[in-house]
Amino acid sequence: MHDAPDRTTPVTVAGGGSWGTALAHLLAGHGLSVTLWLRDTATAEAINRRHENPRYLPGLPLHPALCASTDPAALDRPLLVLAIPCQQLRGWLKAHRTYFRPGIILVNAAKGLENGSHARCSTVVSQTLDGLEARYSVLSGPSFAAEVVQGLPTAVVLGTACEGLGRDLRGLFSDTAFRCYSSTDVIGVEMGGALKNVMAIAAGLCDGLHLGHNSRAALITRGLAEMSRLGVACGAQQATFMGLSGLGDLTLTCTGDLSRNRRVGLGLAQGKSLDAITRELGMVAEGVKTAAAVHELAGQLGIDAPITAAIQRILHEGQDPHAALRQLMGRDLRQE
Repeated sequence: MHDAPDRTTPVTVAGGGSWGTALAHLLAGHGLSVTLWLRDTATAEAINRRHENPRYLPGLPLHPALCASTDPAALDRPLLVLAIPCQQLRGWLKAHRTYFRPGIILVNAAKGLENGSHARCSTVVSQTLDGLEARYSVLSGPSFAAEVVQGLPTAVVLGTACEGLGRDLRGLFSDTAFRCYSSTDVIGVEMGGALKNVMAIAAGLCDGLHLGHNSRAALITRGLAEMSRLGVACGAQQATFMGLSGLGDLTLTCTGDLSRNRRVGLGLAQGKSLDAITRELGMVAEGVKTAAAVHELAGQLGIDAPITAAIQRILHEGQDPHAALRQLMGRDLRQE
């Protein structure tokens, strides 16, 4: 029988980017003892002394009780929030698993599919932490980090196979401005969070090419259908894609100016190189690498994924966006 997490449970958030910082700030505001673990000493000192993450959330005050550390011993906590980018997750877990205690509760906050293996984050965790009996959950949904730190109303979903753990965790994360639902469809929650980033790049291209509101609405709608097809083929429930981790996150990341993946599409439409866009962002846009993994996965499963295929050609094969658009609009007509 595992102990239920509550607001006396010490927690570490691993990863000092914008989302990890926002979640650490949120939990500190709930009265939990929270340590934000990160690699950069200067950022850790800024958080501890000035209560600010100057690199990722400049100008936004963080909760004064939040403590930052670069000491990996801080990872030895009963509850660990993983805000490590998807493509780095496997290596990071292998390097740090000796600090994790058996039965640790993991709340994964990253979104994406691993290149090469096409693995979801839950699969990466189970493979790398075999024997630790880790209890896994994934947090996803429409949630820009800056707005969470500002206390603006936000709703997300926690996916975990254990309904009881989901109930405990949603209570831990929720407050009057941050509402957390739970779901037992872990696959659906993870796939929605990964696939929407690819669609956001496409939405940024639509806006950057000045294709109009009609095209963006069509892109979001057909993108949701594509996400649902792929997710169901992987074992997800179709209804999950109409929820916060599907339609909700898709809508936000395809339309919000704070969306990193949408900004990638905008930059491509302006003729910028992918390298230049990445340097300007200064942070990870998961959809860039996830597009390749999703494209390969769709091919293996025999799933029609034309938007993903177009983004793959633009990002990694040098296709002109206008040519990709002509191909999409020229596809055979069919029933919706």
